[in-house]
Amino acid sequence: MALPVFKTACRAAKPSGVGSTPTRFRHGDALTFALAIHGGAWNIPDGAVDAHRHGLVKPLTEGFDALRKGASALDVVEFAVRLLENDTAFNAGRGAHLNSAGELEMDASIMEGTTRRAGAVAAISGVRHPVSVARGVMEESPHVLLVGPGAKRFAKRAGAEMCTTRSLLVGRELERWTRIRAGERGLVTTEFSPHAKPHGTVGAVALDRFGRVAAATSTGGTQDKAPGRVGDSAIVGSGTYADDRRGAASCTGWGEPILRAVLAKTAVDALASGRGPAAASRAALRELARLSGFGGVILVDKGGRAGASFNTPRMARGLADSRGLAVMVERKERWL
Repeated sequence: MALPVFKTACRAAKPSGVGSTPTRFRHGDALTFALAIHGGAWNIPDGAVDAHRHGLVKPLTEGFDALRKGASALDVVEFAVRLLENDTAFNAGRGAHLNSAGELEMDASIMEGTTRRAGAVAAISGVRHPVSVARGVMEESPHVLLVGPGAKRFAKRAGAEMCTTRSLLVGRELERWTRIRAGERGLVTTEFSPHAKPHGTVGAVALDRFGRVAAATSTGGTQDKAPGRVGDSAIVGSGTYADDRRGAASCTGWGEPILRAVLAKTAVDALASGRGPAAASRAALRELARLSGFGGVILVDKGGRAGASFNTPRMARGLADSRGLAVMVERKERWL
C-alpha cells in the first residue's frame, strides 16, 4: 500500500493560496486532468468554516499539482483522502464520530474507472487510514468489501498503519457522545438539518493525464450510530463510483437515502446524457431529494471538468480543472 513515486511528486508540490475566488491559469494552458474533493455536506457552524477551508487547501493544491506531473488518478484520490482523514476538522479518521457504544467504527471505499476494480472496508477500527486499507482490499485480495474484525485482521496482515482509539478520538466527539448519553437526542435526529452540527464524510475524485478516473470516500459515520451500522461510504455505487467512459463521483450526507438512491452511480450515469458535472450532480441530488435525503456529490467527467452540488446548508468542497482552483463552503459561492 506504499506510494513511493507519488509521495515524491507530492513532496515537490508547492501549495498556492486558494480561497473562494478561483486561481486562474494562463490562457493557452491545455489541461486534460481534474480533481474535486469534499469535507462533507452539512450545517457547518460559522466558527468551523475557516478550519474546513484550510483543511481542503493542501489536498487540493498538492493533489492537482501531482496530476499535472503525471500521477495517476488512483494515487491522487488516496493521497487526498489520507490528508483529510488526518485532519480533525472532518468526520473521518482522526475526528470520527463515536457510535452509541462509544466506539470508533469507520467506513471507506476506493474505485478506479479503467477496469472498475474497487475495494472497501466497513465498521473497521484501529487503523489510521481506512482509505488505504480499502485500496489494499482492492489490490491485495480477491474481495471488494471487508467488514469489522475481518477488515482489521486484513489491515494488520497487509501492513497498514494501526493505532489506538484514543489516538483518533478528539474532545469534540467525546463531548457530543456524553451529551447524547445525557439525553440530547437532537444532536442525532437533526444531523443534516439547518439546525444541526454534525461532521461530514470526506472524499476525492480525479481524472489524470491518461484519461483514467478514480474516486475514494471515507467517513466515521453518523452521530451515535448503532454498532455495526454501515452507510454509503463503503458501498460501491452509492458512496463511490468511477468509470473511465463517463467520470467519477464521491458522495456525502445522510447515508441511508444515499444508499437507496445509489447516488454515486446515478451521478456518473447522468454524465452520459451530455450533461457537465455541475448539471449531472444537480440531477443526482434531485433523485436524492425524492427520498427525502440530504447530502452532496462531487464529480469529474472524462472531459476534464469538475463540479459539485448539495442540498444541505453548507458543503466543504474544492474543485480544480482548466478554469483554476477554488475552495468553497457557502451555497452562494459558485464555481465558474
